[in-house]
Order: sequence, then structure tokens, then C-alpha cells
Amino acid sequence: MHELQPKHSRLNKEEAKKLLEKLNISLSQLPKISLEDPAIINNNFQIGEVIRIDRKTEEGEIEFFKVIVK
Repeated sequence: MHELQPKHSRLNKEEAKKLLEKLNISLSQLPKISLEDPAIINNNFQIGEVIRIDRKTEEGEIEFFKVIVK
């Protein structure tokens, strides 16, 4: 992983469920990321999993969430 690449981490099923409830959305409404995306290709993620992307900005760290698709 490159030092400028944001950290990508897997949410467990309970964390994903709580996130979707908090945002009042369904899994299909999350932004999508391809299983073949170079940022996640070596992390053993699976289709349908929700990942958190931690991006560092001048204001601090920001979380983004995406669902993995084929």
C-alpha cells in the first residue's frame, strides 16, 4: 500500500447493519467499489461487504463507506 493511499477496512455484519440503519438506507444505496479496484485487490475482501475508507485531509480524518461489487 502506498503511503498516500487511504486505509481500507472491512466492517463486520453488525457494524454494516448499524451503519445502514443510522443512514436510513439500503445496501444498494451505498457507493460502490469494484472488487478489482487496485486499492482493495490484495485485501481478501468479498462481494457484498461494506468497507470503510479513512481519508486524511487538512481538517482531519474523514470516513467514507462503500459496498464491494463485481
